[in-house]
Amino acid sequence: MRKILILALGLLLFTNCSSSDDVQNNPNLPDYSFNTGTLINTSLPQYSQLKFPGNFITLSNPYGINGLVLYYLGGNNYTAFELSDPNHVLTDCSLLTVNGIIASCNCDDGNAYNIVNGYPEDGTNGGYALKPYFVEVSGSVIRVYNN
Repeated sequence: MRKILILALGLLLFTNCSSSDDVQNNPNLPDYSFNTGTLINTSLPQYSQLKFPGNFITLSNPYGINGLVLYYLGGNNYTAFELSDPNHVLTDCSLLTVNGIIASCNCDDGNAYNIVNGYPEDGTNGGYALKPYFVEVSGSVIRVYNN
């Protein structure tokens, strides 16, 4: 009986684990690989605003599909998200524009997302949040990448 219980618990734990590859299974957004490397260095004037919480920068393609937004929360905490509306197929209007902490698309439905957490704002059509990217901080260099 004890062996069956241990086996059942192990199987339960195994089936509840998933890789980060399965988290964002969005048919609207392809999965491109990129890496900013040492490009974003807060010692440089063009990135120095990332030393202060509440600030962000945007980078255009080839970083992401339509680019990305990198937001500084404070400490070593940053968020990075794709600048394409996850609830639209890729079109000219699906490029997101950032104003404050809200990223909005230019399509007729006016979808909008919070760049702090990636969640859709009230009234946004569709079931997807913003596509997140990985962020790694090493001293004054911030690396954003997608496998």
